[in-house]
Amino acid sequence: MDMIESFDDFDYCPPLVGQQAPDFSGTAFSKAFEGGFGEVSLGDYKGKWLVLFFYPAAFTGPCNSEVKAFGQRHQEFQAIGAELLGVSGDSKFTLEKLVASGEVGDPPYPLLSDSNHHIGVDYRVYVDEAGVNFRGLFIIDPEGTLRYQVVHEPFVARSTDETLRVLKALQTGEICLVDWQP
Repeated sequence: MDMIESFDDFDYCPPLVGQQAPDFSGTAFSKAFEGGFGEVSLGDYKGKWLVLFFYPAAFTGPCNSEVKAFGQRHQEFQAIGAELLGVSGDSKFTLEKLVASGEVGDPPYPLLSDSNHHIGVDYRVYVDEAGVNFRGLFIIDPEGTLRYQVVHEPFVARSTDETLRVLKALQTGEICLVDWQP
């Protein structure tokens, strides 16, 4: 992946928090799908919390570590009514090879191909100059409202602990102070 030398020239994109999450659909890879490939859309998650996370490219250290870590914590997310969906600019075949390689374990959630970058553009994580989706994480509530977003450069992986903490805090519907824990 080509790295960007400076982030000074990027246009500011206002946050999506509080708005209806941009609709999406596409082909994903999951061993749970017959033949490995299936269609997923935002509508498939109606009535559930969704943690939608974008990662730049398969077969890279930070990306693989996130896909694996979220997979290892999948049951914890499900236990609080949330589903996971990973989104990559890779093709569906690359995602199939990634899972087959064993480098990401056996993710029990789908990996959605965004090879045309339409979803990344809608969620404001696609950076044309780099040709990749930056690392973005979105928490969408059961009604489809985007409640949390974080987007940053691709070089640093996210924390599953922090994602779970924020999700649980949002689910309380209450004010949660710094370092709040359930």
